[in-house]
Amino acid sequence: MLMPYRPEPYVNFSDDEPRKKMLEALKLVESQLGRTYPLRIGAEKIETQNTIASINPAKNDQVIGYVGKADSDQAQQAIAAADVAFRSWSRVDPDVRARYLIRAAAIIRRRIYEFCAWLVFEESKSWIEAYAETCEAIDFLDFYGREMMRLGGAQAVTPFEGEENELRYIPLGVGAIIPPWNFPLAIMAGMTTAAIVTGNTVVLKPASASPVIAAKFVEVMEECMLPPGVLNFVPGSGAEIGDTIVEHPRTRFIGFTGSREVGEGIFQKAAKIHKGQLWLKRTILEMGGKDCIVVTENGDVDAAAEGVVAAAFGFQGQKCSACSRLIVDESVHEALLKKVVERAKKLTIGNPTGSENLNMGAVIDKSAYDKINSYIEIGNKEGTMALGGSKVPAGGFFIPPTIFDGIKPNARLAQEEIFGPVLAVIKGRGIDELLEIANGTEYGLTGAIYSNDRLELERARHEFHVGNLYFNRKCTGALVDVQPFGGFNMSGTDSKAGGRDYLMLFMQGKSITEKW
Repeated sequence: MLMPYRPEPYVNFSDDEPRKKMLEALKLVESQLGRTYPLRIGAEKIETQNTIASINPAKNDQVIGYVGKADSDQAQQAIAAADVAFRSWSRVDPDVRARYLIRAAAIIRRRIYEFCAWLVFEESKSWIEAYAETCEAIDFLDFYGREMMRLGGAQAVTPFEGEENELRYIPLGVGAIIPPWNFPLAIMAGMTTAAIVTGNTVVLKPASASPVIAAKFVEVMEECMLPPGVLNFVPGSGAEIGDTIVEHPRTRFIGFTGSREVGEGIFQKAAKIHKGQLWLKRTILEMGGKDCIVVTENGDVDAAAEGVVAAAFGFQGQKCSACSRLIVDESVHEALLKKVVERAKKLTIGNPTGSENLNMGAVIDKSAYDKINSYIEIGNKEGTMALGGSKVPAGGFFIPPTIFDGIKPNARLAQEEIFGPVLAVIKGRGIDELLEIANGTEYGLTGAIYSNDRLELERARHEFHVGNLYFNRKCTGALVDVQPFGGFNMSGTDSKAGGRDYLMLFMQGKSITEKW
């Protein structure tokens, strides 16, 4: 009998033992940098002429590794291999499928510091951010495995005399899984294995900015003896193979996490029926946000300042749940802004692959660096810089924490997703206006409110329109099966990853009746 699921606990890197293990893992991973990882299609490992180079964002002359770059023909081969494998994999007992995930969780748990170190190198994540992501990957595997055991077999229906009736959940078919670069282990593993454990087969196209960690995960699934063709690994450009795997008539569903622009394009492409296609494709889309923390006149200013800084600048603000807007009652605006600036000034910035446990690393690549800096220029026109422009290390895509005060609710800095360490501070007056501003974007992913007034919290409970709402804590850091994650409006299809409904998105119900 399995132990009940519980979220993987974090460590404290100020303690000697975790720090020692992390430094050892960083040395181990550094010794493995520069390797090449092949495509995996069916039972074949395929070396390609063209490769994708993964670069350390904090040290631009350091190659993390190379992965094979698939073309359109290879993407189609992967779909064909997945289609063949589906015929047998879909008939494997749900409990058996679940055990592949539970074994994978055990492997990663034993190698947790190693996987953390890969994230530190490839993503420039701080040690604790990398550890938290690796824990989340383990949580997804453990939780989804147990959920499949719960959902496998006949489901309860109302008895009817003279008949035997049952409802079963059956898999969909071949799925295209397109994860983001910012959580290239946790979200990638969660989406991929949710599809696999439910009896589907997968064509995985990892993000080009962070493909090596996905290759390491595929090696784990191979170590678990997952049958060939169930998981096909085909890195490549969105333009060359992304459209191929989305539009192919044998693709039954698409799981995507990323930008609104790309998500909308997938949604439109998936809606088109192609020759030979027998179904309406299902899309599971998570598409970002413009998240905020609201602080009312009754909020704890010290606690709010701590939560805002953690949510705005953790992982350089490169989270779809990051606090991009601070919406504060004018009565506490000055006091809160001062505390936020003071805390943000103390954040340490640099290459986290060294011996120091830093707060912030670099942003992911040159494109992100340029985009974020363009928004900083916009911020200088739309508001007043309260913090920013401090000196950062050379050799990487470093951007210091940046705060703009006096931003209007409809300004670009308050409406457009920046995906970087830039915080827009917006003043309001009273709970009515604060909630109106909070809801005044096209997104609806996460939000938080700091207040010690029960009536204000209850107003937010019903009127703050986000998929993940937090009271008196930061708006980032959802835990699997504790805070199922997904948002409203242009934040996506509210798929609630890590929740008890999630696996059913990858299955369809079949009602069976036998008359006696």
